[in-house]
Amino acid sequence: VSLAHDITGVYGARMTGGGFGGCTINLVDSDKIQNFKTVIADGYYKATRLIPEIYVTSAANGAEEI
Repeated sequence: VSLAHDITGVYGARMTGGGFGGCTINLVDSDKIQNFKTVIADGYYKATRLIPEIYVTSAANGAEEI
């Protein structure tokens, strides 16, 4: 989350599931996604020596009947 707050195009970042290894949810401008992924991956690796899994998704209308 602290890495994300310093990246241009990030509107918000929040930790979730911190007690189980955790992950973050980040709201990122669609034009800034590649830069976000690069900065996060590099920073996370430098801090932990682990390679993060980064998933890009978009909001949906919610549950519906098919």
